[in-house]
Amino acid sequence: MGLYEDLISKKEKLSLVGLGYVGMPIAVAFAKKTDVIGFDLNKEKIALYKGGTDPTKEVGDEVIKNTKVEFTADESRLKEARFHIVAVPTPVNPDHTPDLTPVEGASRILGRNLTRGSIVVFESTVYPGVTEDVCVPILEKESGLKCGTDFKIGYSPERINPGDKVHRLETITKIVSGMDEETLDTVAKVYELVVEAGVYRAESIRVAEAAKVIENSQRDINIAFMNELSMIFHRMGIDTRAVLEAAGTKWNFLRFYPGLVGGHCIGVDPYYLTYKAEELGYHSQIILSGRRINDDMGRYVAESLVKDLIKADIAVKNAKVAILGFTFKENCPDTRNTKVIDIVNELGEYGIKPLVVDPAADAKEAERLYGISFGSMDDVKDMDAVVIAVAHNEFNELDSKTINAFFNKANRLKVLMDLKGVLKRSDYEDKDDYLYWRL
Repeated sequence: MGLYEDLISKKEKLSLVGLGYVGMPIAVAFAKKTDVIGFDLNKEKIALYKGGTDPTKEVGDEVIKNTKVEFTADESRLKEARFHIVAVPTPVNPDHTPDLTPVEGASRILGRNLTRGSIVVFESTVYPGVTEDVCVPILEKESGLKCGTDFKIGYSPERINPGDKVHRLETITKIVSGMDEETLDTVAKVYELVVEAGVYRAESIRVAEAAKVIENSQRDINIAFMNELSMIFHRMGIDTRAVLEAAGTKWNFLRFYPGLVGGHCIGVDPYYLTYKAEELGYHSQIILSGRRINDDMGRYVAESLVKDLIKADIAVKNAKVAILGFTFKENCPDTRNTKVIDIVNELGEYGIKPLVVDPAADAKEAERLYGISFGSMDDVKDMDAVVIAVAHNEFNELDSKTINAFFNKANRLKVLMDLKGVLKRSDYEDKDDYLYWRL
């Protein structure tokens, strides 16, 4: 019997290394089909999972309470598994170069506990070549085993969209690859256990790595185009969303919208591709141009807010500003690489310390990463300006009466910034006492 058959008969176990927004849902899905060991270095996170709490809100507490995943922070438990999936983050350094520390660390841990006959599949987004040129040597060194003889490798890029309840692991076609045909066949069959949409067999590991990194680069470039259009149309006095809705009536118009591009995928992955291109002597033009536009949007929003305060005859320094939403995307607690912090920092340059409110965000993470302490919705009163930065469900449901109560009644004008366009524009733009602005 092969490894696939041993997994479904539960003679062998599958391990998941890294239990974040990507790894944990994968572990839970596989636990319905085979025995799963879920490993993460974060003991506090493991304790939450064992207690039936889902800090990511990706599958919910009830699912975590009932899952059969064996959650552990003990790396030696990895010796019990022979099919390993590595799903750790791949961030960038402050200078925008790839930070491979997490995937290298995971490779060392797994290497120390790797047994003969194992298959290791990496899911982390990387530039082409990382799996074979960076991870394999670490696995070999730590295990004393030989890749291709004692263990095999594959790559299957994650496509989970945090906070998205429609496009899930089960419903998105999964790219799979392996170092040889036998490995590819096993990897494909294993993922087909949980991916209802089926798998796509890439012709090589490098092709699969490249496919993933261009997916997010393409989205980044398209959003950058929308952001640039937004800046142009503001100067023309035209509403960008109205333009996009009109253009969207054509069958082949791509429906992208302006916004802050943060998170650990779209705002990061393009730098992996351009880094590798630089190593090979090619300086990216389109990709890096898009990155520059998107990285500068926080400053653009802050400057636009300051201009509206001046128009409203409100003193800029020490102005009372509330920012609603801090996560990198709506209905998701993840604050990593959020671009809302750029607005906060830029406003600080003008002597404004905004009140930040986000009922959906991981407050401990925000405090640890950015030194941000959240206020409550009850604190949003007597404001000079309000910025709706993230389209959380809680903010989408705000009515004009509630929003009106946020502002200082002594001001001639209320400065309201609706970055994602969640409000009905005519309810505010047509009023004499509002300065309404959106991307």
